[in-house]
Amino acid sequence: MERAIEELLDARTGSICPSDAARTVDPDDWRPLMDEAREAAARLAAAGSVEVTQGGEVVDPGTVRGPIRIRRPPAAGAS
Repeated sequence: MERAIEELLDARTGSICPSDAARTVDPDDWRPLMDEAREAAARLAAAGSVEVTQGGEVVDPGTVRGPIRIRRPPAAGAS
């Protein structure tokens, strides 16, 4: 799942939804993978390779409820 998130973010300029990663892993039966996708996003966020956002604000993936997005953190020194 982490690989799916990383590959999707590498291919896009914006953010993705956890469902995008779940659909990449299993296009026909992705809904049961939603918890796994959110957990993978949390692991990647803990490693610093992604940010989890809600309403455009960075949130704690371990406590947030509701829809989230996943994005790359801003590059160091970017304004």
